[in-house]
Amino acid sequence: MSKYSYVAKSLEGVQKIGEVEASDSREVAKILHQEGFVLLEAKCEDKVKRGFKISLPSFGVSVKEKIFFTKNLQVMIASGLSLPRSISILSAQAKNKKLKEALEAIKTEITQGKNFSESMQKYPGIFSDFYCSMVKVGEETGTLEKVLDILDKQLEKDYDLQCKVKGALIYPAVIFVLMIGIGVLMLVYVVPTLSATFIELKVELPMTTRIVMGMGNFFKSNILLIVLLTALFIAGMAKFIRTNVGKRSYDNLMLLMPIISPIVKNINSAYTVRNLSSLIASGVSLPRALEITANTLGNYQYKTALIEAEEKVKKGEKFSETLKQYDSIYPATLIQMIAVGEETGETSVILSKLADFYENEVSEATKNLASVIEPFLMIIIGAVVGFFAVSMIQPMYSMMDSIN
Repeated sequence: MSKYSYVAKSLEGVQKIGEVEASDSREVAKILHQEGFVLLEAKCEDKVKRGFKISLPSFGVSVKEKIFFTKNLQVMIASGLSLPRSISILSAQAKNKKLKEALEAIKTEITQGKNFSESMQKYPGIFSDFYCSMVKVGEETGTLEKVLDILDKQLEKDYDLQCKVKGALIYPAVIFVLMIGIGVLMLVYVVPTLSATFIELKVELPMTTRIVMGMGNFFKSNILLIVLLTALFIAGMAKFIRTNVGKRSYDNLMLLMPIISPIVKNINSAYTVRNLSSLIASGVSLPRALEITANTLGNYQYKTALIEAEEKVKKGEKFSETLKQYDSIYPATLIQMIAVGEETGETSVILSKLADFYENEVSEATKNLASVIEPFLMIIIGAVVGFFAVSMIQPMYSMMDSIN
């Protein structure tokens, strides 16, 4: 048995603070329940006295953790468990500190009479506007179980899409980093050694060799300065991209790059129609769905397009008509299919099918991304290696000719 300090509250709102002997926090809750109180917080005093508690830093809540929470909450509610009890169980199971603290606070507020969606809105870093809006619809219509099921599938598709894109970019990124690293090592260690040999033998050096030697000597003499300037440049670019001007410039660049642009367009198209489909199917009005979806998109141009479309839809214009002026970022097929959905009254169904189509397009594009980028990388690597080899070998041939 251990001593627990607790904070509890009765159904009438009377708060109680005290200590009790119990085997675990569940027994504390059981004891207080028999007295007509609901446990809000319990701490084992014995563990506190034994020493310091070491906790690992938490940097955020991953999509996988959100999927786990959503899926299990849906199952518990479908099984007949109350919402506070379900959240309490999931809070105890949560390994992420931020998620655990958020769920404990949400459970407390629900016990006090607040809505689930209102409590979640206090944690935008964990639960997005899209997530909270969906839950709110479920509460208002009494279909929370159905809405959580839709959210679960939505999160899984988003996670799958993110994994495919990240997986496709890993190979080119690793090759590029290794290429830069090997190049720097060659310039810092190999080139200066060969340079000293050439200078000592007084060999006449061609222009390319002098350029490589100059770069090598510069890197060797200023390696710390180069590392510092590179770090400052990366930090400066990262900060610049966070500004409105930087964000616009970066997003525009992504839409102009030959290989990347089609993938970016398909990803944003998939996110747009998938989110709109889920929101409309849950009973959210189209203008509100457009507003929520705009906030879920990362690309500035797509966000702007949906915000402007929302204003026009509010004035009575058809959604498909508003998208026609953005045919440079939204495919013509998508716009035409949305028009068909509006005419037949099956907008949500059409959007869902479009989402499947563009997600498959992204999947196929990411599968072939490595094979498309690989030839370009090989050409670049070949050109760099060839330039370096010619620059360093040519003086050696001159030395051999002079000996002969």
